[in-house]
Amino acid sequence: MKGIMEELSQRIEQLKSKLRDSRYIVALTGAGISAESGVPTFRGENGLWKQYRAEDLATPESFTRSPKLVWEWYNWRRQLIAPLTYNAAHRALAELEEKFPHFTLITQNVDGLHKKAGSKNVLEIHGSIWKVRCTACNHISENYEVPIKILPHCKMCGGLLRPHVVWFGEPLPPDVSEETQRALGVCDFLMVIGTSGVVHPVASFPYYARAKGAFVVEVNLERTPISPIAHETILGKAGEIVPLFL
Repeated sequence: MKGIMEELSQRIEQLKSKLRDSRYIVALTGAGISAESGVPTFRGENGLWKQYRAEDLATPESFTRSPKLVWEWYNWRRQLIAPLTYNAAHRALAELEEKFPHFTLITQNVDGLHKKAGSKNVLEIHGSIWKVRCTACNHISENYEVPIKILPHCKMCGGLLRPHVVWFGEPLPPDVSEETQRALGVCDFLMVIGTSGVVHPVASFPYYARAKGAFVVEVNLERTPISPIAHETILGKAGEIVPLFL
């Protein structure tokens, strides 16, 4: 065990040296980092709500067919997430942003914990569960009501509100997608934390960044499809590993 810890310490020191020499850093995070704060993944066997899977509810078709049902599910999710807070990995990334003038955090998570931890330059590529969008006028606003009134309506025009998240079958918002591609194209150090590497288009991001010259470091509980192209893969909990980079 001592030998393993010494080897890990040496690897971290080498990565910290690489990090210090970097001009532009990007962190890409997935469900794994928030799972350590108690956020359910809403996928797989543990992702059932009543008799529904996330894939059955998080679609434009489901919302058109039964907006009340979809909002009941999101209301349940908001109630689960509201009392939770960020963990050591979230906070470490916020501190890294404070240390580096060029730092972008790209997250797949919709829970808002990165911003809660103090991160500012955050690209929420799948949206936020704490934002709503009008289906009539497209006005986007923050909404932290727990429980939220079902069905919620727009204060601007009275139209039906939907969660401001990217559902299955929907593209990423063009402005967020463009900024994400720009950051990945110019970064020279990419940290991939707690993402499975199977959800597209996010799964292609590390490949794109590496092709553009970035040094890729992966932190995850287990190896993923990203591992073969990462320069370093460190296995362990994000809350234990990421703070070591400070």
